[in-house]
Amino acid sequence: MSNKVRMVGTAWLRKALLTAACVLASLSAAGTVHAERLKDLASFQGMRENQLVGYGLVVGLDGSGDQTTQTPFTVQSVVSMLQQLGVNLPSSTSGLQLKNVAAVMVTASLPAFAQPGQTMPVTVSSIGNAKSLSGGTLVLTPLKGADGQIYAMAQGNLVVGGVGAAAAGSRVQINHLSVGLISNGATVERAVPSALTQGDSISLELNEGDFTTASRVVDAVNKRYGENTAVALDARVIRVRAPISSTDRVSFLGALQGIDVTPAIVRAKVILNARTGSVVMNQAVTLDNCAVSHGNLTVVISADNSVSQPNAFAGGQTAATQNAQITINREPGKVTLLKGGPALSDVVKALNSIGASPQDLLVILQAMKASGALHADLEVI
Repeated sequence: MSNKVRMVGTAWLRKALLTAACVLASLSAAGTVHAERLKDLASFQGMRENQLVGYGLVVGLDGSGDQTTQTPFTVQSVVSMLQQLGVNLPSSTSGLQLKNVAAVMVTASLPAFAQPGQTMPVTVSSIGNAKSLSGGTLVLTPLKGADGQIYAMAQGNLVVGGVGAAAAGSRVQINHLSVGLISNGATVERAVPSALTQGDSISLELNEGDFTTASRVVDAVNKRYGENTAVALDARVIRVRAPISSTDRVSFLGALQGIDVTPAIVRAKVILNARTGSVVMNQAVTLDNCAVSHGNLTVVISADNSVSQPNAFAGGQTAATQNAQITINREPGKVTLLKGGPALSDVVKALNSIGASPQDLLVILQAMKASGALHADLEVI
C-alpha cells in the first residue's frame, strides 16, 4: 500500500471519528438540556395554596368613595361597624352621605404550610361605584376559606398602581384605580392541616398528565432509592414510599425534588389573550405551508355640529343641526404564502410576514388551526 493511499485512509478515519464524536456530543448535550428537575415537573399532593375571600370597607378616600344612593350595602356596612364600636345611629340612615367610604372584596392566597403569625399580601377590589381607592385604608377584615372558617385577618393602607384627575367635566386616568394591593396586609390566624407528613408514603402529581413522563419519573426514583420505591398509579399520580420520621422525610423530599428527569416531548401550545391581543407559543409549535389572505376594513363616522341662526326680523328660532359623515376605507386583501418550518423562529417569521395586528392574529391562528396548517393546541384566556 502506497503512502498516499495510507494518508487518505487515515484522513478519512479521522474525519469519521470526529463526526461521530460531534454526534455523540450533540446527543449528550441535548439530553442534558432537556433534563429537568422533578421539582419543575411535579408537586406533592396536598401541597397547595388555599384561596381566601372577605368583605370589608376602605375608609379615608378623598371624596372618591361609593355613592350611597346607589350602593345601600355600603351604608348598612358602616352602620353595622359603628354599632359594634359603640356608636348608636338613628333608625333612619337614608340621609348619610359617605363619600370617603367604599365597599370592597378582599382576596388572598394562603400558602402551603403557613403558620399563625405569618403575613401575606392581599388584593382589594371595589364592588360598588367608587371612582378610586387611592389613599384609602382597609378596615380590619376577616378572610374566610371555602369551609367558612376564618384563616386570616387583613388591614392596612392600599397601594394603587394608577393615577387620575377630573375637572370641569373632563377626566384623565392612567391604569386601574378601583383595585389596590396591600403588601403583607393579612396575618394568618389558622393553619391548614396537611397530610404530607402522615402515613408511610407520599403522592407526586405531574403538572401535566403523561404516561411516558410518569414511567420515566418512576424509573429515576427507583434507580436512586431502590426498586418498588415509586409506583405510578396513572398518567399523573405517582406514589412514593417515604420515611416515617419527620426529619428524615423533609430531607428525603428535598432530595427527591432534585432528581433529574427527561420529560416526554412538550405538547405544542399557543396561548391567545382575547382581551389584550397577546399571542404566546412554545418551542414545539410547527407550521405547514399555507396561503393567507388578509385585508382591513375601517369605518369612520364623524359629526359636524352647526347652528342655524335666522335673520333679526324673520321671527324664527335658533336651531342646532348635526351633520354626520360616514367613510369606509377598505384595503385590498393580498394572498400571502407562508412557508412552513419546524422551528419556532420560522413560525414567527412567517406570522410577521403577514403584517397583521395582534388582534387579527387571533382570528388568523384559529383559521390556520382549523385548516390543519398549524400544529398546536390553541388556548384562549
